[in-house]
Amino acid sequence: MLVEGKIFPYKKTIFKLFEVAGEVLKEDFSKVEISVNFVKGEEIKELNKKFREIDKETDVLSFPNLQKTPKQKLMAFEGEKNVDDGMLFLGDVVICKKVAYAQAKEYGHSKKREVCFLALHGLLHLLGYDHIDAEDEKLMQKTADKILKKFGVNR
Repeated sequence: MLVEGKIFPYKKTIFKLFEVAGEVLKEDFSKVEISVNFVKGEEIKELNKKFREIDKETDVLSFPNLQKTPKQKLMAFEGEKNVDDGMLFLGDVVICKKVAYAQAKEYGHSKKREVCFLALHGLLHLLGYDHIDAEDEKLMQKTADKILKKFGVNR
């Protein structure tokens, strides 16, 4: 797995979290590439306005590269791999550190826990999970809770 982007000092933590997600989801992430970046409030606000038509800061945005559903396995997308390096690009996750840290304080848990939750939330969106309707939200939350528990970061 290749996790790239501006996510210092959480790069190792997010990488390990995504490895655990692969184990729990029974997915092979060895040839998967994901971009995760921390951005400033103004930048995430601009992205949120441009892509979601919501003119305010948010905590996390995801930009999936695949049209995947939670039930589909990544092996179904073998043909989408980069011919040069054999990697499958899942997409981009953008996290606003300012909003994440404020939420951690508001919810009374660590910054690390909030960053892990948001990074995982973004990853799940890249894997086709969503929370538009109640049933989808329940599946996404159940999956996130299972991964975070195995990773050792609980609510």
